[in-house]
Amino acid sequence: MNIDLKGEVAVVTGGSGVLGGSISRSLVENGAKVVIIGLHKGRVEKAVQVLSPLGEVMGIVCDVLNIHDLKRACQQILTKWREINILVNVAGGNLPGATLLEGQTVFDMKIEDFNRVNDLNLNGTVYPCLVFGKAMADNGKGSIVNISSMATYSAITRVPGYSVAKCGVEIFTKWLAMEMALKFSEKIRVNAIAPGFFIGNQNRNVLLNSDGTYTERSSKILARTPMRRFGNIEELNGLVHFLCSEHASFITGAIIPVDGGFSSFSGV
Repeated sequence: MNIDLKGEVAVVTGGSGVLGGSISRSLVENGAKVVIIGLHKGRVEKAVQVLSPLGEVMGIVCDVLNIHDLKRACQQILTKWREINILVNVAGGNLPGATLLEGQTVFDMKIEDFNRVNDLNLNGTVYPCLVFGKAMADNGKGSIVNISSMATYSAITRVPGYSVAKCGVEIFTKWLAMEMALKFSEKIRVNAIAPGFFIGNQNRNVLLNSDGTYTERSSKILARTPMRRFGNIEELNGLVHFLCSEHASFITGAIIPVDGGFSSFSGV
């Protein structure tokens, strides 16, 4: 299947991070004009510098929790490229205070961090959908891809805040898919991918010991993963491309796992 995104304008929130950077690179390599949105100026500038030789790239420093920032960014993009065709909401993550340590219970969780994790992952997805989704509604077409998690399929120990937020992302994805198709255009689609387990900066200390061997938590994950390995971050890119292309023209409101079989395996 040849997926050509040439000329499509794609906004990637969290585009200066590891996951967002990988998705941004893959979109540029497939012909899209990519807007990297990130909170930290230095990281955004570095990401633009790395990807600019590959194609058309634009960087905007923007807080995804600030509607005024997002509206300013949207206008900046429309002024330069006139439309927005793709939105990939990657901005998110977890915080130590909202992640329980071994031996802690939910009653030890820091409420402030629980609230921050919910705000970043849920509203950090909702707000960009409202701002950039409005540009798509005005244009009558577009594709939005949100990031869910394995934490929505069943309870995963130690991450209550992140789990609750990602469940909110899933139902909002389905709700917005319905809203866009019924009230604006069937050519505006909203879907989400649910990554399995990948070793990144945020979970490295939980999944790897200091000597590089797997922790007990890693062993439990791999025992529930039929492929018996962690994913490579690049393995998410193909599904993003597909969902943003005309090949997925009748797919909306879907939450699709990329997890090596984790979500479908009972462990028996």
